Amino acid sequence: MSRTNAPHGRVGRPPVTSRTQILAAARRLIDQNGWEKLTIRRLAGEIGIGATTLYHHVRDKEDLLFLLIHEYAEQIPHPDLPPEPRDRIVAAATAVHDALAAWPWAAEVLTTDGFLARLGDSALWLVETMVAGAIDHGCTPEQAVHIYRNIWYYTVGEILVRAHSARERAADESPDVDAFTAGHGGSRLPRMTALADQWPGLAWQDTYPQGLRAFVDGLLAQATSTTPLSDAAPGGGPRPARAAGSGAG
Repeated sequence: MSRTNAPHGRVGRPPVTSRTQILAAARRLIDQNGWEKLTIRRLAGEIGIGATTLYHHVRDKEDLLFLLIHEYAEQIPHPDLPPEPRDRIVAAATAVHDALAAWPWAAEVLTTDGFLARLGDSALWLVETMVAGAIDHGCTPEQAVHIYRNIWYYTVGEILVRAHSARERAADESPDVDAFTAGHGGSRLPRMTALADQWPGLAWQDTYPQGLRAFVDGLLAQATSTTPLSDAAPGGGPRPARAAGSGAG
């Protein structure tokens, strides 16, 4: 006799959960609630599996976040690089900025030192481009690393400030002009008081490209000068110039 009714409940092995499914579900939860509220237990519930099963795919929340960032970074298009080393640095930094601007939570995750070891070749290519550009400009390898790190701090800081400001504006929590000038008076802060009406709009303008170019120019100029700050004599004056060919800084 053939069966007419299918058995109730789960039978056999549970459905296979792929990394693609896990990362897609994690992205949904982050978009809905923010990365801070993402937990392994909550993600397992979103997928419909047990937390123990999920731990077969990811070690912990940090591992999950870096898997997401790694997957996202692999999709970042590499910019066409101009011939000048300085311009290559700017192009690579701009690509990093634009990618993080679309995923600002990733910038918060990447604020700890040591994250480079967790990234894939596509993201590291952008770092390599900045370091190589500085060396090709005339910096020592050590100076090139410092230049990259300074650019990274500037870029991440800009992304995080803008993301937090956007959340405040969306929640209508930004300080108004009255709060901006209250208690200060025009005599104590005349320039800022005069700009109070314009300040919110000016502060919201995207000046990252101009700031980046100026910042890179200043870093390269300092690193390749004959008397960099690190070579200043204890009394404040410059040390004797180095012999030609010995390198700067």
